Amino acid sequence: MKNLIILGGGYGGIKIIERLLSSKELPEDLSITLIDKSPKRCFKIKFYALAAGSASDHDVRIDFPNHPKLKFINSEITDINLDENKVHIADRDPVHFDYLIIGLGSEDKFQNVPGAKEYTHSIQTVDSALNTYKKLKSLPSGSVVSIVGAGLTGVELASELIESKMDIKLQIFDRGNYILSAFPEKLSVYVQNWFDNHGVEINNHANITKVAENTLFNHFEPIHSDAIIWTAGIQPNQVVQRLNVEKDQRDRVILTAQHQIPNHEHVYVVGDCASLPHAPSAQLAEGQAEQIAQVLLKQLNGERFTEELPPIKLKGMLGALGKKNGFGLVAEKLVTGRVARLLKSGVLWMYKYHRG
Repeated sequence: MKNLIILGGGYGGIKIIERLLSSKELPEDLSITLIDKSPKRCFKIKFYALAAGSASDHDVRIDFPNHPKLKFINSEITDINLDENKVHIADRDPVHFDYLIIGLGSEDKFQNVPGAKEYTHSIQTVDSALNTYKKLKSLPSGSVVSIVGAGLTGVELASELIESKMDIKLQIFDRGNYILSAFPEKLSVYVQNWFDNHGVEINNHANITKVAENTLFNHFEPIHSDAIIWTAGIQPNQVVQRLNVEKDQRDRVILTAQHQIPNHEHVYVVGDCASLPHAPSAQLAEGQAEQIAQVLLKQLNGERFTEELPPIKLKGMLGALGKKNGFGLVAEKLVTGRVARLLKSGVLWMYKYHRG
């Protein structure tokens, strides 16, 4: 019996499982094991709503796939030994693998800012998002809340906080010339105007030099904040950072054209930990997962995958501005307003209820 171990039940890992289990080419002598520290599948693209209190734990989690060929281990991965083909997990013996898929996702990157890790709140995990909500809910009327980072996560969180009816003063700090730098400037202007109309203070060209308790330092100038939420960058999971393999400047694993670790053709990396020519996203992870499933099925059946994999095509990007407004880039066309929000809702529905 051959053992395929999948580390992480995120967008990429689950997509691979779905494709393998639905394939008629899956060998009978293959055991598939999913290892994840969460007992349920988590939808990270909705954690901003969990932190704002407009979504519940039930809204962002569902059961993992249930199939006779799929085993599940609910534990934290502590280390990966590529030389011995073993995965070390908390409170139990190491797990041997013949094939491995690493999809451990990302965590906050604090950019070496002193105090950022200790004095800011996060929405990178279910638990951290819930803790952030508890902090925000406990704030008295008129409190100042600062969000560091105005990418998609920071913008969606800020807009959701506005609609949550919390009586707070909201301010956003971003180092770019304008917010949402990954989007066309026209969309960024649209979103910034939306924030201006809702009384949110946008601080462009920010440089957060230090964070202390209830104090944010922008260009060394102290700014009082009753709560500081960090959304200013991500980095691969610590387990992946410790892997002795070639990485890019962002600590993501450099892969072969077939998404394998060089010199370890039985090991694949999917999602935020993989060095790919796009910013990490759920859509990118699923596109990569589709290709990994193709290559892996050939490998499991003793064949080499000789075809050239096409570039992963992204359909666009969508963002929510509360419940009734949104923005996005779909098929290279700008979309704003209610139509964009409806499209975003459709994507969220698909992730939660569609089963491959």
